[in-house]
Amino acid sequence: MSAKAVREYDGKLLLAHYLQQSPTMATEKPKAAFEQPATRLAQVDLSHVSTSEAADKIDAAVEAALTRAERLNPWLTTTKLVAKPDQLIKRRGKSGLLLLNAEWEAVKQWIRERAVKEANVAGITGVLKTFLVEPFVPHPQEVEYYVCIQSHRDGDEILFTHEGGIEIGDVDAKALRLAVPIDQPLPASDRISAALLGDISSAKQREALATFVERLYSVYVDLNFTYLEINPLVVLETEDGALPQVVYLDLAAKLDQTAEFESGDKWAKARSDAVVYGAAVSGAAATGPAMEFPAPFGRELSKEEAYIQDLDAKTGASLKLTILNKDGRVWTMVAGGGASVVYSDAIAALGFASELANYGEYSGAPSEAQTYEYAKTILDLMTRTQHPDGKVLIIGGGIANFTNVATTFKGIIRALREYKQALIAHGVRVFVRRAGPNWQEGLRAMRELGETLGVEIRVFGPETHVSAIVPLALGKAATGLGGGFKDVLSKQIPDTAPGSIPGTPGEMDVDPLRSGADSATPAAAAPVPVPAPSADAKADAPAPWYSPFTNNTRAIVYGMQPRAVQGMLDFDFICKRRVPSVACMVYPFGGNHVQKFYWGTQETLLPVFASLKEATKRFADADVVVNFASCRSVFESTREMLAYPQIRTVAVIAEGVPERHTRRLIRLAQEADVMLIGPATVGGIKPGCFKIGNTGGMMDNIASSKLYRAGSVAYVSKSGGMSNELNNIVARTTDGVYEGVAIGGDRYPGTTFLDHLLRYEADPGCKLLLLLGEVGGVEEYKVAEAVRAGRITKPVVAWCIGTCAGMFRTEVQFGHAGALANSARETADAKNAALRAAGVHVPDTFEAMPALLNSVYSELVQAGHIVPRPEPEAPKIPIDYSWAVELGLVRKPAAFVSTICDDRGQELLYAGMRISDVFRDDIGIGGVLSLLWFKRRLPPYACKFVEMVLMLTADHGPAVSGAHNAIVTARAGKDLVSSLCSGLLTIGDRFGGALDGAADLFSGAYDKGLSPREFVDSMRRQNKLILGIGHKIKSRTNPDLRVSIITDYARQHFPATPILDYARAVEAITTAKKDNLILNVDGAIGVLFVDLLRHSGAFSREEADEYARIGTLNGLFVLGRSIGFIGHYLDQKRLKQGLYRHPWDDISYLNPAAIQAGMSATQGDRVQVGAAKIASK
Repeated sequence: MSAKAVREYDGKLLLAHYLQQSPTMATEKPKAAFEQPATRLAQVDLSHVSTSEAADKIDAAVEAALTRAERLNPWLTTTKLVAKPDQLIKRRGKSGLLLLNAEWEAVKQWIRERAVKEANVAGITGVLKTFLVEPFVPHPQEVEYYVCIQSHRDGDEILFTHEGGIEIGDVDAKALRLAVPIDQPLPASDRISAALLGDISSAKQREALATFVERLYSVYVDLNFTYLEINPLVVLETEDGALPQVVYLDLAAKLDQTAEFESGDKWAKARSDAVVYGAAVSGAAATGPAMEFPAPFGRELSKEEAYIQDLDAKTGASLKLTILNKDGRVWTMVAGGGASVVYSDAIAALGFASELANYGEYSGAPSEAQTYEYAKTILDLMTRTQHPDGKVLIIGGGIANFTNVATTFKGIIRALREYKQALIAHGVRVFVRRAGPNWQEGLRAMRELGETLGVEIRVFGPETHVSAIVPLALGKAATGLGGGFKDVLSKQIPDTAPGSIPGTPGEMDVDPLRSGADSATPAAAAPVPVPAPSADAKADAPAPWYSPFTNNTRAIVYGMQPRAVQGMLDFDFICKRRVPSVACMVYPFGGNHVQKFYWGTQETLLPVFASLKEATKRFADADVVVNFASCRSVFESTREMLAYPQIRTVAVIAEGVPERHTRRLIRLAQEADVMLIGPATVGGIKPGCFKIGNTGGMMDNIASSKLYRAGSVAYVSKSGGMSNELNNIVARTTDGVYEGVAIGGDRYPGTTFLDHLLRYEADPGCKLLLLLGEVGGVEEYKVAEAVRAGRITKPVVAWCIGTCAGMFRTEVQFGHAGALANSARETADAKNAALRAAGVHVPDTFEAMPALLNSVYSELVQAGHIVPRPEPEAPKIPIDYSWAVELGLVRKPAAFVSTICDDRGQELLYAGMRISDVFRDDIGIGGVLSLLWFKRRLPPYACKFVEMVLMLTADHGPAVSGAHNAIVTARAGKDLVSSLCSGLLTIGDRFGGALDGAADLFSGAYDKGLSPREFVDSMRRQNKLILGIGHKIKSRTNPDLRVSIITDYARQHFPATPILDYARAVEAITTAKKDNLILNVDGAIGVLFVDLLRHSGAFSREEADEYARIGTLNGLFVLGRSIGFIGHYLDQKRLKQGLYRHPWDDISYLNPAAIQAGMSATQGDRVQVGAAKIASK
């Protein structure tokens, strides 16, 4: 939703700060004729307090809030006051929620009696937690006025009445109005006065109000308000000749939340302490907190709703959740904004509105992790309370355009497995219906889950009407199944009801809910057509106005969207177009280049330009632009597109476009005679000719809906997901789609239902019109009027979704920004009734629409208006190799095999463990190493030992060979990796590499049954050193503390240490000969790791021996010592050390002549050669 209500407190702060600051929207800024009183607003905020807390804690919180308000606003104790709840409650005075002309002590007591307590207002129960206190302004009744500014598609409207207050009556009937077209200046003060203020006798008040209206409208535009109402507005004249004071006593306002990137800083500044209290602050306090958009009264956000709202704010996908009845029996998890409304409608139509527990939707390709969190939240809520009849979970959705069904289902399946026992305990039954990219794999996985979970799961695909699972889930299927016509396509995924035979093909009724009164004789299955001769077959002939898309249409794609472009090219190929529909791409953030795509199975290159100017100059035949720019930049880019005369159609895909931006684009498009589709649209499709972006989904869906050739039915919808569903319905009940457009779900789409229906009316190829409207807005009434007036004569089948809205106790914002009724006239029921009264074919429910559509189509066939044609051969569909692999259609031998890590999914896996679980379980570096080195979780003591080894081996000073090499390389100016490698390359038997050797020697001798004495004697006879024994500095009397640390830890935590004990026995023998022949750190680590491998219980003996043999132990030294080498590199760089040259006096230079003469006399002598001697030679 874009237009969101704000608290009265925040609305008044915005006016107080910006009323005199906002740039004028009038032709000229008039001289101020009114005085703005000082800002005095006190908020008592208890939104953080829960009703579940103890009474004494609530009382303490209330007192703290009152004390804070008094401390920040000293004027509270010196003036008469007004107090009221500030929670978007209408008509507070009539509900007894308004205290007037009271002292601060009385106000405090009044708030104490109501704070954090329930109140019932017009049948809606909510908890009072936020209060507004402001000065009481005495005034006579005759100076109370009413002013309101509201936005419409074509501009803004200012309403004014000279009577205000709670008894104002019917504003629409009595208000004077001034329309301000979008992008047009506000008229001068005299015209404002003439249009709105004619009933005011006082010239001074008229002048004051005229200039106030100018200022109010300027703020309205500057701060992106969408609605602003003041009632009453009071004008107080003074006797001393000063300017009248204009006071706004009661205010209601809505802001365009999508404009937060543009106006958010201004909103926040008005809420800062510096503005509210006049405090001297800086930094973040001077900016102020971000604007809050509270939930409607009675709809306080639960912890779970707030969590999903936070998830939604952090992702480009859409995640919505509204809890309607926490104890309800019917729960939904629906994909798609339009589909979510359809499912709620179906549940409500069957009489289960009171049992519907939640409304929500997920869409926009959320990740596996996001759908897991979303599903887990719903399942947690669902399994908190028991229901005597058990519970139903409906996992539904339309046919997705680009969301990978299998990927999103992975997250849902993971959550279902996690809640297995709770689902069983609560008697939950699950019904699934979904389609779209990779739907076969997604439904297969869901079906397999049903076989093992212990919970009934029934699974359906696109062969089933989108909401047909609802009556089945609620035990109402018998009234709908079995009557009506049969689908001509067999099922691709069989129903997995208990007792069904998987894999058995069957036919699915597409009329599951047709009412008995409408049960005419079933029509025969629809014949299938071949394309009619194209009216635009000549490439050079200009297309008529009603046909913007032909088989010669070429488009420019704005934005780097290779997936969408490839989809358009694939559609072109199966439609047998002569030239690709995509002429080029425009990407402003890169230079001119080419991108590789496929035309069928052959690769081709598509030019990419850095500017639209270059693209239009190069491709003068391109008259459509598909604009994928973001919501922040789409206004400027679209405005540029509208300036090129060759561009006749622009599709704006972005969601979240500010409403004022959209309305300005609509005006510009009308002036340029350009068809604007969107914003927030998936686009449109002309079967056999052209498609916009991702419209129609994947190629398999396009083929199954027969979108590669033209039919006779043209539709217009708001929802992109539901447009796919309409493609499916039309293909199964008629001869197919002629054209389809999704105008977008925002309040002000670029083109309206009527715009497109009038095109279809004029197009001779279109025989039957289909409209899918929704709750919110009034555009459907214009269609009804056009039918009634005879502007549309072709048969129209229509339905407005959102009929469930009237059954909910509180306001519910559905998935689309415009799907909210602001009056009874905007409800779905009212619009369906108006369409039906105008002569439009309107079914009783959405579920009955396929049958009605088939009935109207059959009548047209029988009347000869439609002549069915034989179905052409289905085209071969090229498929990308990567997608074929994901679908399991192809295989090839792999070049590598990896068993330790998997980065292919939504979440990285370490040996099968999710990276999120790695952090959740806090397994540490030792745990990660155990996963990646050993492919299993080791016991905590083992992971700790690994970390100890890494710490002990991290460094041993700069003098050892590895560190020395790393330092010399660093000082030679080499990079970190080169310096690290030079140090690592010194590791071997003589330096650091003794771990493997020590482990092999000691464990081998132990396994052979040699006594420690026999082992030492055998090594002496072989004239070999015992690796792991001996130290240059440390000795028996000066032990190596590192050895003591790890051996003590091992004896305390390891199940057994036989190899360590054996090594200690060997040490006793060697130190008897020489005091420094101790077990060194290499030897200790080596033997202890063998003990760990053999006795931890995590490895078989064969595995333990293999890990010791393949270099695992040396890997520990390499990993640990890399820490030190990197430290030495950074140290040298930090110290800015220059190139190292070894000193001459530390090198023995031997004279070759002396060697040749005989080395007997000088052998072993050290010859020092100084620099002076070298220089003298």
